[in-house]
Amino acid sequence: MSAATAATHPRTTASRSLEVIVIGAGLGGVAAAIELRRHGITNVTILERAPDLGGTWFYNSYPGAACDVPSHLYSYSYAKRRDWSQLCSPQAEIHDYIRDVARSHQVDGLVRPNTTVTDCSWSEESCRWTVQTAERETYEADAIVLATGQLHQPAAPRIEGADTFAGHSFHSARWDHAYPLAGRRVAVVGTGASAVQFVPEIAPEVAQLTVFQRTGNWFLPRKNRRYPAIVKEANRRLPGLQEFRRKFMFQYCEAITLAIRHPRTVGRLAGARSAAFMRSQLKDPDTRRKAWPDYTFGCKRVLFSSYFLPALQRPNVELVTDAITRIAPEGVVTADGTIHEVDCIIWATGFQTTEFMFPMSVTGRAGTELHEYWSGGAHAHLGMTVPAFPNMFVMYGPNTNTSGGSIIFYLETQAAYIRQALQQLTSRGAGAIEVRPEVEAASDRALQARFAGTAWTRCDSWYRDEHGRIVANWPGYMREYLQQASELSVSDFSFLPLPDPVSVAAPAPQEAGSLNA
Repeated sequence: MSAATAATHPRTTASRSLEVIVIGAGLGGVAAAIELRRHGITNVTILERAPDLGGTWFYNSYPGAACDVPSHLYSYSYAKRRDWSQLCSPQAEIHDYIRDVARSHQVDGLVRPNTTVTDCSWSEESCRWTVQTAERETYEADAIVLATGQLHQPAAPRIEGADTFAGHSFHSARWDHAYPLAGRRVAVVGTGASAVQFVPEIAPEVAQLTVFQRTGNWFLPRKNRRYPAIVKEANRRLPGLQEFRRKFMFQYCEAITLAIRHPRTVGRLAGARSAAFMRSQLKDPDTRRKAWPDYTFGCKRVLFSSYFLPALQRPNVELVTDAITRIAPEGVVTADGTIHEVDCIIWATGFQTTEFMFPMSVTGRAGTELHEYWSGGAHAHLGMTVPAFPNMFVMYGPNTNTSGGSIIFYLETQAAYIRQALQQLTSRGAGAIEVRPEVEAASDRALQARFAGTAWTRCDSWYRDEHGRIVANWPGYMREYLQQASELSVSDFSFLPLPDPVSVAAPAPQEAGSLNA
């Protein structure tokens, strides 16, 4: 497939070789490319806006960046490693792992870096997608896989005067390694997962660190030291050890979900454990009062760190819980009128998690705009397929985030599901596959109903959109997602026939089974 010169004429079944464009070269895009090529769908192109593959593990290079999930679970099932340096690997090691897996499965050469997709549009005449980029290139394909994920667009808070700040500033997901923090007065705005990792790293080197917190977090311990030699040798030499640890961690993560799903029973026990750990770490009463969360355990992301809370009690660190009202040239102004003078502001304000692939424009059948279709909240069947958008698949889409597991588990499941859908096209001689609207609506109702009574509903969080709808998280367990998405149900879909090579009239969808294989 080549940019700007891709064929536009309708093709017959006999000459058809599926062309697929994957947008995003993170863990999901790499998983999709590997799965498709393994099963004979080899004409795959991966468009990536960054200069390298890796997704969030390319961009998030802040000090202390690491995964919360142990590496023997946070890895592809077909690419297990025995040489991880520690329980939860650091960013550079995970990034190298993704590149190594892509290289060993020969999909690294499919990536076209520095390519920002701006528009995807479906042609009913040709049963093809046209993809436009900011670099003014045009691609065409039979199917597109939107593997942009939920954690790729940094969220910048709208604070009055932010553009007047006279010092230096940057977002934690775009860390400025060229700016020296040593001896500086630094403000960190936000205390989410990223700040929890980098604050303990920079606190010893800065002159003064002021951490601005909107809400506290529930914590569980994680020291994450490098493996001693004896553990490294055991991991290398005992073939079943890593697999055992992987299965054990899978069940441990499912137990976290159990606590979130049942906040009045199991959740109380988990919350008590968290509270005991936090009390043992927060020796200073004032810091303890400020850092303590005021919501149900599990409603927001539970954080794992044994170093963040002690860092808040260092002599050169101040935790501020007064609301930020504006930014002045000198620093940060809070509601009590205090001007916190700083040399640098680090925005640890997370991501636009509910935006998914936007601001990319996606136009489906009959001119349907995805942004308008999702105006009341993003939704998709099993987080992957959307009515009126034939041959379009989303990875790490609506309601497929995990509060207590490995997203790679979901991505592998989704890659296999997408592969099955595309295989249906070739086996049936169909032009397109599209989830039936009533199927997607029913699955969404059932999914949203499962949030009732869970901890997820007991506070505001980044899992929700502006309407309060939970659009990020899967409401159940990893094993349940696998049960529902491991095998594609053909009856859930309608099929569009291939266009006639002579007449390219746009046909109406046909029910599953109406086309002979």
